Amino acid sequence: MALAVGMDPVVMDPHKARRTAVEQKVGERKIKVLIVDDSAIVRKLLSEALASETDIDVVGTAPDPYVARDKILSLRPDVVTLDIEMPRMDGITFLKKLMKFHPLPVIIISSLGQASSKIALEALQHGAVDVLAKPGGPYSVGEMQHDLPHKVRAAAHARLQQASRGAPSAAGLPPPTDSLHVGNPSAVIAIGASTGGTEAIREVLMGIPASSPGIVVVQHIPPVFSTAFANRLNDLCRIQVKEAADGDRLTPGLALVAPGNFHMTLAKRGSEYRVSIQDGPRVCYQRPAVDVLFESVAAAAGRDAIGALLTGMGADGAQGMLKMQRAGAKTIAQDEASCVVFGMPREAIRLGAADRVLPLNRIASELMAWSAVAV
Repeated sequence: MALAVGMDPVVMDPHKARRTAVEQKVGERKIKVLIVDDSAIVRKLLSEALASETDIDVVGTAPDPYVARDKILSLRPDVVTLDIEMPRMDGITFLKKLMKFHPLPVIIISSLGQASSKIALEALQHGAVDVLAKPGGPYSVGEMQHDLPHKVRAAAHARLQQASRGAPSAAGLPPPTDSLHVGNPSAVIAIGASTGGTEAIREVLMGIPASSPGIVVVQHIPPVFSTAFANRLNDLCRIQVKEAADGDRLTPGLALVAPGNFHMTLAKRGSEYRVSIQDGPRVCYQRPAVDVLFESVAAAAGRDAIGALLTGMGADGAQGMLKMQRAGAKTIAQDEASCVVFGMPREAIRLGAADRVLPLNRIASELMAWSAVAV
């Protein structure tokens, strides 16, 4: 097995080349990180953001994929941070080669902007486990220093999924089941996810018919990237998907995605559900936080709500899901085998907050079945 980037490949032990971060069992030793970025300033900022972490060691940096290739082979990092726009070879091309020849957890580090955000989401489709914005504009150096160590730890525990062979298409979905979906007009579906969640949410929402109840979604994702994420889902799904704005009304067949760096809550006004978008302290180290959304859904919708907690590191969403369950809602946690990181669903299961534990490919149908019979 070889890691080839357009130069003479270096032959590797094929068993080592196939190992994932989970199989490597980072355990008690430090998480080894390689930083790949053509900007010396960014390499310095990322290195400094990790320097004080006692469980993380930046073992090297690289200005382009060619240098990165050699350092991956010699340094054996557990996690790679990867820029998208680089000379000699772009990050997406290198990512595809890396996932083919020497799969490793990769965090995409991308500049803010719609074009860059779309490419970053493409990288997640091709096997990257997470994305982080470079400092600039609404995203500060301080926020990066806070977020990067958390994402590195999550990536080190990630189970690498098989990368998609191409962009999914709504045309390839099975025939709609709208005619079989009776529906509860007061039903609300709430979904939360973190590491690995962009692709997990895509799979769930692509299995939802246009007649579905209104859906509210929190994915841990930076600002601007959340806009591109919602737009991509809208292109792929039968339902309408948009990034939420303060005061948006939640209606059947609509999914509202929390904007990056803002909490989202749901409230019932008369017979209508509306969302509020607000600043505020991080909850479980996150903004937006799944717990914030789930707790508001428990209060607003009670037994008319259905919650799903998907892949992600940490415990965000577990307490909120427990409150939903205690308010009469039905709840689902994604199972370990289909998660990129089993942290958040595992915590919900540990609390007894999950009525069902299901593989990802069964969650959409269960959400629809439950929303059809909710009373």
